[in-house]
Amino acid sequence: MEIWDIYDKDKRLTGETIERGDSLKQQDYHLVVHVCIFNTNSEMLIQQRQSFKKGWSNLWDITVGGSAVSGDTSQIAAEREVLEEIGYVINLSNCRPSLTIHADDAFDDIYLLEEDLDIKQLKLQYEEVQNVKWATEQEIISLVNEGKFIPYHKSFISLLFEMRKYRGVHKR
Repeated sequence: MEIWDIYDKDKRLTGETIERGDSLKQQDYHLVVHVCIFNTNSEMLIQQRQSFKKGWSNLWDITVGGSAVSGDTSQIAAEREVLEEIGYVINLSNCRPSLTIHADDAFDDIYLLEEDLDIKQLKLQYEEVQNVKWATEQEIISLVNEGKFIPYHKSFISLLFEMRKYRGVHKR
């Protein structure tokens, strides 16, 4: 059983919780985290979801993602998801999300990192991930077009690649 903290529209904790799978009330939100790891060759590490995983089985996805559980900060949830899903340790204690996107019932915090990691050394979580690989922006967009990637907006994928080296909305 997974318990989520509930946030208000301004991303402030309400002190209430909800069990995963239960319906949130209108104006209640939960926290979702995503981590996109890029290498210095301008490729993103992507994962293929397990064939038996509920929701988007067998499809490719960005590096990792998942819901924060009660008591998690965004950073702790992102660190935990990376460790659980691909067996890689990151430290986000001094980081803020690169992007936060407001969904109907969630805040999606997105961390963009550059790490030249050896994917042969990763320990994939059997229950979630069947494969990982490095992919360029165009390869990911092709997978989206072919229905082999979670159907993110293609402009969102492009934004991730564009923003991976920047903080804020201006180039410096």
